[in-house]
Amino acid sequence: MRTMIQEINEEKEVTVSGWIHRIKKLKAVVFVILKDRTGYIQLAMDPNTFGHLKLETVISATGTVVSGANKYGQFEIQVKSLSVLSEVTEDLPIKINGKTLDIGLDTMLNNRVLSLRHEQESAIFKIQAVISQSFKSFLITRDFTEIHSPKLVKEGAEGGSNVFSLDYFGDVAYLAQSPQFYKQMMVISGLERVFEVGSVFRAESHSTVRHLNEYVSMDLEMGFIESEEELMILETELLRHIFSEITHRCSKELACLEIELPIIPEVIPTMRLDEATALLNRIHDKELEGDLDPESEILIYQHMFELTGSEFLFLTHYPKKKRPMYAMPDGNETRSFDLLFRGLEITTGGLRIHHYQQLVDSMIEKGLNPVQYESYLEAFKYGVPPHGGLAIGLERLTAKILNMENIRRTTLFPRDRNRLTP
Repeated sequence: MRTMIQEINEEKEVTVSGWIHRIKKLKAVVFVILKDRTGYIQLAMDPNTFGHLKLETVISATGTVVSGANKYGQFEIQVKSLSVLSEVTEDLPIKINGKTLDIGLDTMLNNRVLSLRHEQESAIFKIQAVISQSFKSFLITRDFTEIHSPKLVKEGAEGGSNVFSLDYFGDVAYLAQSPQFYKQMMVISGLERVFEVGSVFRAESHSTVRHLNEYVSMDLEMGFIESEEELMILETELLRHIFSEITHRCSKELACLEIELPIIPEVIPTMRLDEATALLNRIHDKELEGDLDPESEILIYQHMFELTGSEFLFLTHYPKKKRPMYAMPDGNETRSFDLLFRGLEITTGGLRIHHYQQLVDSMIEKGLNPVQYESYLEAFKYGVPPHGGLAIGLERLTAKILNMENIRRTTLFPRDRNRLTP
């Protein structure tokens, strides 16, 4: 029976399996560093037993565990027998057994499966998995129900043209921009509190370090709330839980990536968007109106960080013209917010319109045809609680936690205008 490397803690006979990470050949012995998903261990074997295997060959080795401190732990295995499970016959296209993976991003992504064998690359996605799991576990303890909404839809939740269309048995369908409509309908159905973690799609022809055409959105929606501040408080508690889980479950990965997690304040600073734009226009000679560009998000974060020490900032009261038709209006503004983390927007949220006619009027004001949203609107005719929600971009949050500039580094298989493989 196979023994995981991390489980080896005493002298006994074991069988271990994994990839050959490093090889050191001496006259009388060959030292092999074997890796599996749990760690590394040193094997010592007869040169005749080892043969001429290459790095990354998959082997199974049986031998005796002996005490002997080395770079990889307090034990090594003196191998008695070895079997090759899958031999490497070609030279590796990239070098993956160094301390760092010293290659360009395109080369890394072109060789994605191989590059993920590097400890630092796999650490990214182990941390990302804990982020997603912690998002779910936090909400489950607060009586949220997990849902799985369709990704083939009849209409785009955000309106506009940034949707991927496809032929659906002679009809036109779209890839979902967000689960927004379904989140709201599930609140209306009586579930009241729902969440989803899943892929969303944006047909935007951009090529930036912060955008993808397919990304993972962590969404929640809740009923019977009176203000957007309730959502902001919930997200603060949610992020604190996520960071706590990363600290306790990913200490090895954080050390590998040399990351120290930020401290989330008891109350995240809040600023109205019009106050932020006025400030930037005054002190940085900007000409902003109604929204912030990426540079301005960084500038307002830096300004508030100097004042408060917080790496997080809520911006509130976005104008109606910058928000979707379901956003709850407040004059010419909306009861909505963004959360900036180290100068990058990682969350958009707010209250939603819950009156049927008001939602129809908002659609018309946005230039949308209510007839095209009939199945969504139907749910608003039969009793809708006040509600709201938010969405967090998983790749963006991961990138900012790990101080990575390009979110393709925190995406397993990025999809953008130039990449559809692997």
